[in-house]
Amino acid sequence: MSGFNDVKEKNLEILEQYVPIVARVHGGTHPEFLEVRKLFDLMNAKIKEAGTEKPKIDDEFKRLREVTNNYRVPSDTCESYEAVYKMLAELDEAYQS
Repeated sequence: MSGFNDVKEKNLEILEQYVPIVARVHGGTHPEFLEVRKLFDLMNAKIKEAGTEKPKIDDEFKRLREVTNNYRVPSDTCESYEAVYKMLAELDEAYQS
């Protein structure tokens, strides 16, 4: 659990900044990212609501893996897009362990 909290502390604030920007920039050509944003917003709310407890976000991570093809970054996107997928994958991995 401490692993998830560490990764959460490290990644959440950056994700809150990046996800809306990437959705705006790439949402037209990558509609799946709009789904990523919805899932992230839902997860973020659950994480904040849980405080120091482990949030129940198994279903959201499962859906994220499906939508992102296991966080595979499309070749025609920017570094921010790649950073979002990398941070989400780190959160997912820490959550599962």
